[in-house]
Amino acid sequence: MRNFKTRNCFLMNHLDDCAPSDQNKCLSSLEFSMVTCRGAFMDQISRRGFTQQALGSLLTFTLLDTLLQRDAFAESVKPITVKWLADVNQLGNDLKDQKVKQLEWQKKVKELFAQVDLPDLLRLVDFDKLTQKLSIPDHGAKSLSFTFQQIEGVPTRLVFGKQIFALSKGRSVVPHGHNNMATAFLILKGDFQGRHYDRLEDLDEHMIIRPTIDDKFGPGGCSTVSDFKDNVHWFQALSEPAYIFNIHVNNIDPKAKEATGRVYLDPNGEKLSDGRIKARLIDYGEANKLYG
Repeated sequence: MRNFKTRNCFLMNHLDDCAPSDQNKCLSSLEFSMVTCRGAFMDQISRRGFTQQALGSLLTFTLLDTLLQRDAFAESVKPITVKWLADVNQLGNDLKDQKVKQLEWQKKVKELFAQVDLPDLLRLVDFDKLTQKLSIPDHGAKSLSFTFQQIEGVPTRLVFGKQIFALSKGRSVVPHGHNNMATAFLILKGDFQGRHYDRLEDLDEHMIIRPTIDDKFGPGGCSTVSDFKDNVHWFQALSEPAYIFNIHVNNIDPKAKEATGRVYLDPNGEKLSDGRIKARLIDYGEANKLYG
């Protein structure tokens, strides 16, 4: 406003300085100047408004494009896969609430894993984005954290932990047992040699185990673990890249003496009667060195 008033005063003073006979010419000149100034001023406002409008349109378009992509993604994941995930989560809740026993959980979760539409599950975890430019270590398995895509029906609170293991050929999810937890494996891509053992007895420095499974697992293959059956497992990649989807329900028994976690061992131990093995207890570093 100050600049406008100053410019206005200047124009009026300029008109007063003109002789009466020339005032019409001066007035015409001043009117032209004012129109020109006003035009420049309006042009500046118009450019600013255009820029703001263009930015607003760009943001709107970007947001709309994001929403459309999200909607398209949501439509690409089948409702039955969303229900599958909800069923897996509910089964985990039933296990934590002691409504189902661990052996029953193993049977039911294996049935659910056998039913899943694998390509749909890959979309649900956004597998392509998760593994884009992924560097897999030369030794051992790489654990990938992920979140399920938040679409309608996907549980917002999961009772189980989750991860995806990525391995190169010849590398392993090293031999280990489990304390106070139930887990399930599902092969997403690649081939594996999978081995399971029953955990028969815990000694001070050893674990007595017996082999239960020694088989090849391809995409869609699954296995389970509990405190009572197939407690020890060991998966070695036969191709690359190879990926395993894993869930684990922890602290099943709140009264258990052992803390929830892994117990590493060397399954190539002393052979005992009845197919039993006296496996030496080791730490992760040695397990990874021997079998990773």
